Amino acid sequence: MSAEDRAWVLAGGFGFENLALTRRPRPLPGPGEVLVRVEALSLNYRDLLLVQGQYDPRMSLPRVPLSDAAGVVVEVGQGCSRFKAGDAVSPIFAPTWHDGEPPADILSHALGHRRDGVAAEHVVLPEADLVATAPGLDATEAATLPCAGVTAWHALTTGPGAIRTGDTVVVQGTGGVSIFALQIARAAGARVVVTSSDDTKLERARALGAEFGVNYRTTPQWGKAVRAHTGGRGADHIVEVGGAGTLAESLAAVRAGGRISIIGVLAGRQAPLDVTSILMRGVTLQGVFVGSRAHAEALQRAVSASGLKPVVDRVFDFEALPEALTHMQSGGHFGKIALRLGRK
Repeated sequence: MSAEDRAWVLAGGFGFENLALTRRPRPLPGPGEVLVRVEALSLNYRDLLLVQGQYDPRMSLPRVPLSDAAGVVVEVGQGCSRFKAGDAVSPIFAPTWHDGEPPADILSHALGHRRDGVAAEHVVLPEADLVATAPGLDATEAATLPCAGVTAWHALTTGPGAIRTGDTVVVQGTGGVSIFALQIARAAGARVVVTSSDDTKLERARALGAEFGVNYRTTPQWGKAVRAHTGGRGADHIVEVGGAGTLAESLAAVRAGGRISIIGVLAGRQAPLDVTSILMRGVTLQGVFVGSRAHAEALQRAVSASGLKPVVDRVFDFEALPEALTHMQSGGHFGKIALRLGRK
């Protein structure tokens, strides 16, 4: 009789009440595939939206949620050569995107959306869609990197406008992507400005190396505050997680010729926009949808070399996925929310 595993499944509709911890036969790796024992998971805001039906109301169900995990290789299929049993690995967010430009059908491959995710005790994935995790990270820390860490890395370190020593970077809020961006920017010798509605969180961000914080509740025109802090020049790079609702302030904060990386839509998807400042000041807007395996591998090397430690807000048991999502929904977290798997 084949072994059984537990897996979270969203079935019968959207909402936390439709998440069920089920049992299923343990998957087996085929040619070119790897069986991974999942040791830890981490949450992204996307996961909350997917479970609630706000990300894609037409998503087919049932679906195993979540995209981010870390674990250990248990078994490799025929033809595998990159990994062996016992190796510590993480999946990439968008399987099949290994390097270069994203494939046109990238949305069809991202884990936990149109294909099953990793909220299970064991998962089978193509060997080509895994990366080795950085030495020195435990499984919980490693599980925070695949989406938020890679997104921040891709936004800040690649292409024209990549950060340089002495640049000023603005990060919005203190969620997973923003805290990783703070850490990556500081490791590169950049200055960091943080916005938040919580003064306590701003103090915690300063403890991580941010040199300036702006409370956007008490200072709604925080773009002016950033420009004043930089002597009128403006920031070199904005990590834009708010979307349409905060883009106007980002444009007020960025320098002529600077770059805004649009990563999220927490403050809205649509808003009136005067494009004159983009045109006249030569501002670059780039959309960032996580990154490739090459980005993930570069981040793992950087983490290993710099000693960067992911900031984990709270660790839940695997059985408490709905509670972990509720904690994310509250907005009270600082950094990443993780789940740790025990064996039952």
